[in-house]
Amino acid sequence: MSNPRPLEQREVELIALLSHTQLGISPRTFVSKWDVNYEQLAAICHCTIGTVTRWFSRGDNYRRPGAYPCLKLKLADLLLENYHDIPEEWFQFIFTPESQ
Repeated sequence: MSNPRPLEQREVELIALLSHTQLGISPRTFVSKWDVNYEQLAAICHCTIGTVTRWFSRGDNYRRPGAYPCLKLKLADLLLENYHDIPEEWFQFIFTPESQ
């Protein structure tokens, strides 16, 4: 059994903020800000290039991106925007697989 750390007041407030906001960015907004291709978008969102293509299609082929890809793009946007200010220990924490 693990012993989870109790939440402090500021953390409870952060959870409340997160629960009342739609945290995400659309693929169209992301590509208007960052010079990425469909292959890179697919890699960020863990989906196929075909799925990305449908996000930018018109008519019957159009598919609206779900909350998960938009959240992944928001995280990528945040990391890209603040890349030089992120401490090394955060990189270790963020990019270390859970299994390790």
